[in-house]
Amino acid sequence: MAGGRGRTTPLALAVLTTLIEGPMHPYEIAQLLKHRGKDQSIKIRFGSLYTVVQSLENRGLVEAEGTTRAGRRPERTVYRITDAGRDEITEVMRELLSEPVKEYPRFESALSLLGALSSDDVAEQLGRRLTALEREIGEMRAALADARAEGFPRIFLLEVEYALAMKEAEAAWVGAFAAELADGTFADLEAWRAWHDKAQLPAEVREAEWFKEDQALHGHESEAGRLDD
Repeated sequence: MAGGRGRTTPLALAVLTTLIEGPMHPYEIAQLLKHRGKDQSIKIRFGSLYTVVQSLENRGLVEAEGTTRAGRRPERTVYRITDAGRDEITEVMRELLSEPVKEYPRFESALSLLGALSSDDVAEQLGRRLTALEREIGEMRAALADARAEGFPRIFLLEVEYALAMKEAEAAWVGAFAAELADGTFADLEAWRAWHDKAQLPAEVREAEWFKEDQALHGHESEAGRLDD
């Protein structure tokens, strides 16, 4: 792979893939990516796209073909993809599709620290999240239906289908969790409340091996976290 593994970002990959259609200047690439909604799936900073193209050129993945001028606008350099760039697309795409990678979504990080809020507060915030998710799901379903009605080939809608499926799965999970909190069926609810209110845990938790190891890491005795009976 030209330039080594791990250096082709999703934005750089989008640039390379766009150039398969033919030589373009960076502004044209940016306009096409925006018009096609790729900024909904790829984090695109249009102001840095010229830097991305320059990096691809330095790696031999694209090369300048000439310049073009429209009216009184400054000349723009037109780039085309090289054979090495095509090989890069194949390798990176295969890797992205075949190898699961651990990501760190903001929502997952918040769930890992849930004890910082009371269960009642969490239930309220999840209700707000569910409302927002349901609104987004409705919008995405409508947009997908419109695109299909306009005759967009499914190959250009797969990322929307996937994003919609993930939103629907999240909404189902959030709704079920919020319902457990609302009706009091969430397991260990009392332990959660004790931890949030007093930074204490029930005796059965304090006797667990994982808890003793946890306490030893920050110098507490195994008696730490006692919950008054």
